[in-house]
Amino acid sequence: MKTRITELLGTTYPIVQGGMHHVGYAELASAVSNAGGLGIITALTQRTPDDLAAEIEKAHSMTDKPFGVNLTFLPMLNPPDYPAYVQAVIEGGVKIVETAGNNPAKWLPILKENDIKVIHKCTSVRHALKAQSIGCDAVSVDGFECGGHPGEDDIPNMILLPRAAEELEIPFLASGGMADGRSLAAVLALGADGMNLGTRFIATQEAPVHESVKQAIVEASELDTRLVMRPLRNTERVLTNAAVERLLDKERTLGAEITFEDIAPEVAGVYPRVMQGGEMDAGAWSCGMVAGLIHDIPTVAELMERIVGEAREIVNDRLSKMLA
Repeated sequence: MKTRITELLGTTYPIVQGGMHHVGYAELASAVSNAGGLGIITALTQRTPDDLAAEIEKAHSMTDKPFGVNLTFLPMLNPPDYPAYVQAVIEGGVKIVETAGNNPAKWLPILKENDIKVIHKCTSVRHALKAQSIGCDAVSVDGFECGGHPGEDDIPNMILLPRAAEELEIPFLASGGMADGRSLAAVLALGADGMNLGTRFIATQEAPVHESVKQAIVEASELDTRLVMRPLRNTERVLTNAAVERLLDKERTLGAEITFEDIAPEVAGVYPRVMQGGEMDAGAWSCGMVAGLIHDIPTVAELMERIVGEAREIVNDRLSKMLA
């Protein structure tokens, strides 16, 4: 399977595993890369740059295929040591970086100097055009369906992807609602060059998360996600649970007066407790509406071959007969 994304990334298939907090470890990233896609290690899940360097080395020991690192740049009073994290990526021989959060322009020169391809995550066409203008090699266009932060425009992928195809010159990935071969065939038809999967890769055997997390995704429907932190303009799509409903009740009660401190018990320090500890009601954790399309927990290789096989069957059999 050949697209501009496979040519850019050096992968067999145009399928990328998105960076996910306390999910994007070497085990999952290497499994995705070995199966023909692009696996991603999440940098800020690692407590220090040295820890990231060790995780990159571990991934190299598990695959000889390309993999990337997610670097999320956040506005914080006490930011991580971003220069050291970037240096760990460079010294680790990683050649693909997925950036997210703030505009990555500050970091592009050093990444480019070291022959590193940059994919920037965007939730709107205007942000994607900005990423293109500053020199990003590709973008991931995230629709309103996505788990995590869908932006504030609320544009679903059936509109967002064709609009991106109309405006962009660089390759782009579709993200949000991606689960199977139907997803891949659809996004290619809408103009994307591949797709980015997050929630679907959590529900795989190699994902280094608690089995209760995987089961929660399998048992969820497309109606079981909620949007939190909308009053703070930091909207996040999460799987509903007792803590999420408590958080939403606070938002309804406090309205525009709500602060991050008011909801800290439901969002701060949650991911290790959920992803590794299996405390499913510990707090809010990202999950896409695509949970409604996830019904099993295959190996990564099984999932990838299934996706590609389904996409080929749709294009070569079902669509070709319908359009003949």
